[in-house]
Amino acid sequence: MSGEEKPQPHAHYTLATLLLVFVFSHIDRNILNILVEPIKAELGVSDTVMGWLTGPAFAVFYATLAIPVARYADRGSRKAIIVVGLILWSVVTAAQGLVRVFWHLVVARIFVGIGEATTSPASHSMISDYYPPARRAVPLSIFAAGGHIGMMAGYMFGGVINDWMGWRTAFVAVGLPGLLVALVFWFTVREPRRGQAETVSDDEEPSFREVIGYLMRRPAFRHLNYSAVLYVVAIYGFNVWGPAFLMRVHGLSTSEAGLSFGPVTGIAGFLGTLASGALSDRMTTRDVRWAMWIPVVGAVSTIPFCVGFLFAPDPQLALVFYGAQVFLATFWMGPTFWVCQGLAKLRMRAMASALLLLSVNLLGMGLGPVLIGVLNDALRSGFGEASIRYSLLVLCVPMLWAAAHSLAVNRTLESDLALAKTSGAETD
Repeated sequence: MSGEEKPQPHAHYTLATLLLVFVFSHIDRNILNILVEPIKAELGVSDTVMGWLTGPAFAVFYATLAIPVARYADRGSRKAIIVVGLILWSVVTAAQGLVRVFWHLVVARIFVGIGEATTSPASHSMISDYYPPARRAVPLSIFAAGGHIGMMAGYMFGGVINDWMGWRTAFVAVGLPGLLVALVFWFTVREPRRGQAETVSDDEEPSFREVIGYLMRRPAFRHLNYSAVLYVVAIYGFNVWGPAFLMRVHGLSTSEAGLSFGPVTGIAGFLGTLASGALSDRMTTRDVRWAMWIPVVGAVSTIPFCVGFLFAPDPQLALVFYGAQVFLATFWMGPTFWVCQGLAKLRMRAMASALLLLSVNLLGMGLGPVLIGVLNDALRSGFGEASIRYSLLVLCVPMLWAAAHSLAVNRTLESDLALAKTSGAETD
């Protein structure tokens, strides 16, 4: 193995600490999902309103702030911006336990989104500087898998603490430990030199206009965005409303739903993300188009398991189906972020990630929960509490639509990847 193929020194430790930060971001982000029912009952709001809280209140600011944050990350200290964001969202998550009226919760949710906007673009850029292209899909997948670990922990801790001491205490309990993680990250992680994993010199810094123009002229990058949005519409809709489905249709308590839905979602998602990353690293050495064929296989295969989850006669069988569904649904993550980083030049990597996440979070994360909340309220008169079953069934459509865009990426993927390896910021 040549030196260019080996990860840089300190790479694995940096990946582990970035993973830890990402885990905490998803704990603080997803704990609200398991607390939908008790918050809704105490504050007296509808499913539609809770859909807006879990979706756009977070996603709009998380997505849009990622752009200026990424612009800074491509020119300044990625380490510093991650630490500042971690401190902000940890404090605000804990503060959600002090709210007394609904709009206070909305404001807190907005600031959680602002804080978490610092993580992914800067982290993807650092990982890409520590790992060479041929070995990059696995570490990017490991990082992405931290979201599933955090989601699992958020559901489990949130459900148990809510039943034990109430939903307000749950927010405080998961928020404050993030401050300790911020200290560890600041004093132990090193900022890598840009491009060091490829042993090439740093690019001249392109203007914001050049970055946007270059990336948006790549057909592969555009279809990558479309596919990612649609995958997340489906996946995040299930993440937010899956626990409520188990409570309403199968009669589980908050802690029962958290302790079952959380591990199934977290473990299956973690394994699926790692599996897709490992497959991508192995198969793209033969043909880069495997990076998009892998998500397509996963997306199409989820459909029968989705139907099984929603119509199973008991919660145990439903969760077996859901585990298979989540495992396959996460096949888009590692290969998608690998392609995203490969399509970008050195000083465009954080921005490329931010643009992808802008689409994913503003539209995917923003629309999924609202869509299901609105459908729940609209269908309730005809189906009662079972309306959520038919609302979630609708999410099969964006999953298949996403697969079509993944296939479209492959039309120009090879040429777009080759262009990114040239020097400078050509706008061709």
